[in-house]
Amino acid sequence: MVHDAVPLSECARTLVVKLRHHGDVLLAAPVLSVLKAHAPRLEVDALVYDDTAPMLEGHPALAELHTIGRGWRKLGAWQQLRRERALLGALRKRRYDLLVNLTDHPRGAWLARLLGVRYSVAPIAPRRGAWWRRSFTHLYPLIRNRHQVEVHLDALRRIGVQPGLNERKLQFVPGRDAERRIAGLALPDSFVHMHPASRWTFKCWPAERNAQLVDRLSAEGERVVLTAAPGESAFIDEILSRTAAKPLNLAGQLTLKELGALTARARLFIGVDSMPMHLAAAMGTPTVALFGPSSEEEWAPWKVEQRLITSSHSCRPCRVDGCGGGKVSECLTLLPVDAVYAAARELLARAA
Repeated sequence: MVHDAVPLSECARTLVVKLRHHGDVLLAAPVLSVLKAHAPRLEVDALVYDDTAPMLEGHPALAELHTIGRGWRKLGAWQQLRRERALLGALRKRRYDLLVNLTDHPRGAWLARLLGVRYSVAPIAPRRGAWWRRSFTHLYPLIRNRHQVEVHLDALRRIGVQPGLNERKLQFVPGRDAERRIAGLALPDSFVHMHPASRWTFKCWPAERNAQLVDRLSAEGERVVLTAAPGESAFIDEILSRTAAKPLNLAGQLTLKELGALTARARLFIGVDSMPMHLAAAMGTPTVALFGPSSEEEWAPWKVEQRLITSSHSCRPCRVDGCGGGKVSECLTLLPVDAVYAAARELLARAA
C-alpha cells in the first residue's frame, strides 16, 4: 500500500466498482461526477449488478457501463464461466489505469489483480485479511455514522481528490422514453408521491397508518399517487383496503427510470428509508422520510429539502432487521401519523 496521491492527469481510464443494491449504487453516483470534474479527459466506467444498471445509465460522467448478472450462478458452471470470461475480456480491453472499488466484495480484489491497474483504492476490510490489503495500492477507512455519499467520496479523498461542495450531487437520468411514458399517464397536475413499501419489511410503516395519512392529505385537497415494486403490490392493496380516499395506484407498473420521471413531477415525496427515497432526492423533490432501525446520519435524503421522522427509542439506530430480529421495528411502527402529516404540510406550504 502506498500513500501518495494518484496523478489523474496520467490516467486515461478508470473503473468504479459498486456491487450492492439499487440505493447503494445511486449514492455512488457522485464518485463519477467528481472524477470527471477533476479530470475532464478521464474516461470513467462503472461495474454494477445488471438489475441496478438503470441507476447509472445515462449519467453524464459515464463512458461505459459494465454489468454482472446476479443470476449467473443459476445458469450452471459452464455458462457462468463463459459470461465471466467475456466480462473480464471486455474490461481488459479498456486498459484501466485506476480502479475505485467501493465495497469489500472480493471481486474488487480479483479485478485489481487481473486487470493490471497501476492504481487501485478500496475500503479497509480486516476480515478479508492480507490478501485484500495486498491487492490495492490505497486503502481508506469506513467511518460509521457518516453519510454513505461521503463514505464513497472518501475513496477519492484517499487518492488525493478533494470533492468540492458543489460537486457532491446525486444524478439520475430517467431518459426520454420514461419521461414520455409518465407524461402520457393521467396524472394530477399537482400530487404527493407516496412509496410506502420496501423489500425489507422491517423498514415499513404499518398499512393502517399509511392509509390514515392518505385520507388526511386527501381531505385537504391533495392528490396522492402510490407506487411500489411489483413484489410489493400486496402492501399497497392493504393500504387501499383501509382508506376512504381514491389515490392513484401505480404499484408494480413503473420501471426504475419511470419511477424517477414520476417523482420528479411530484410536489412532495413521502416514504421510508429505501431506494425510491434516494431517487426522490436525486430528482430534487422535497422529501418526508421515516427512519426506524437504520441511521439517518448514514442514509438521509441527500442535499434536498427534507423532514426526517424518527422515534426517541434509545436503542435506535440498531441496524437490526426488526426488534429481536423479528422483522417488525417498534421504533418505526409507532411513529405517529400526526408527525408525518405535519411534516408533509410544512413542506407543501413551502413549495406553494
